[in-house]
Amino acid sequence: MSVSRVRLLTCLVMPLLAACATEPSGPATTASVIYTCCEAPDVDRLYQPGQTLTLHWTVESPEEPGRTPPQVELTARLTGPFATVGDVKAATEGTPTVPGLVTFTATPVRPSGMPDERPLSTIVIGPDAKPGYYNLVTSVVGDDNTASSGGSIVRVAPKP
Repeated sequence: MSVSRVRLLTCLVMPLLAACATEPSGPATTASVIYTCCEAPDVDRLYQPGQTLTLHWTVESPEEPGRTPPQVELTARLTGPFATVGDVKAATEGTPTVPGLVTFTATPVRPSGMPDERPLSTIVIGPDAKPGYYNLVTSVVGDDNTASSGGSIVRVAPKP
């Protein structure tokens, strides 16, 4: 076989072989469901002892048919009372523990991950809760133990 025929065959066959052996250039990525908390009206209001704080989780889901939704756990807790918003912020920055704090916790929610789902977390504020500012901490823990969290400040008024 002449050199020119070998070159011609190489030019024709090599790209075909390379195409068969080519792997993706990076890991396959699948968009995941994203959960965020909470809607503004959930926290931007005054609560009273004995009331229930209902948190509406927002779901952002990609349009991927046949995709298996991730397994996550949504949690929420309310800790206080603090005298001022500044005290809440100081406590979240690692300042020594404030005596007399109480924590009210929502039952963890394990959503299905479907696009039309609207998960809710509920926290019953104790009937003896003292007035003040409470730190609301929410978190999303994935099945691979990855976590994301957020926080807000909720105000509890004295009983009427």
